[in-house]
Amino acid sequence: MKRSSRLSIALHALVHLHAQPGKSLTSTALSTCLMTNPVVVRRVLGELREAGIVDASKGPNGGWTLSRPAEEITLHAVYSAMGERLLLRTESDPGDAACGIVRSVDRVMTDFLDDAEALLAARLSRVKLSDIASQARHGGFPTLA
Repeated sequence: MKRSSRLSIALHALVHLHAQPGKSLTSTALSTCLMTNPVVVRRVLGELREAGIVDASKGPNGGWTLSRPAEEITLHAVYSAMGERLLLRTESDPGDAACGIVRSVDRVMTDFLDDAEALLAARLSRVKLSDIASQARHGGFPTLA
């Protein structure tokens, strides 16, 4: 099963938006940097808009912008907006649900992954979008024209 890359796409797009203060970037321009389809970018940014992380404007100068400074956007906020888990595991075969061992294994693994996910979420709360942008800046990142 392919792992979702929506969180990575979201973070990548947000760093580009941060790098262009006062400028709206279109989904098409962002999709070039993200090497994906503009529709994918619009869907991801649409979820971020619903979470109050980005704003969108229409018209000839329209596009996407951050709705607040990068120092105020935690990775946890972005992660929460995406509504997905960082840790994935395969479930047991549903046909085996009558087996007490399968149910016990599933319960233990679910509890374990829930605990691990909570630890990751706490760490994500301590990292800000500006931290990623700062690291990217040291390695250099292109600005969009």
